Amino acid sequence: MPYRKLGRTSSQRKALLRDLTTQLLINGRIETTEARAKEVRRTADKMITLGKHGDLASRRKAAGFLRNVVANVNTTDDDSVKIETALQHLFNNVAPRFEGRAGGYTRILKTVQRRGDAAQMVILELVD
Repeated sequence: MPYRKLGRTSSQRKALLRDLTTQLLINGRIETTEARAKEVRRTADKMITLGKHGDLASRRKAAGFLRNVVANVNTTDDDSVKIETALQHLFNNVAPRFEGRAGGYTRILKTVQRRGDAAQMVILELVD
């Protein structure tokens, strides 16, 4: 089987992967189940690779997948507010960190099992 279905319909699965990938790129680390983390790792690596390319086609592909959420809000000296979206954060901050790296942008660290259904919980984070 080429991918995990995660017990969801295709639209629910796509929405889940989009949300988790966006949050990973904004925050740098997320805590989720092992199966979800392994799927998110695939999409996050693809988004970072698109960010490393940096051309217009890559930016449009990434914009079609990532959520349009606010990543940072900065104020300048003249009291103007600069809002950075997740897409801008990917291309301006995350992708340049991995310029010299050929892949393997994420790391999975196992933690405790979830109480209730004993699902293996992991921390998925971007490699420094």
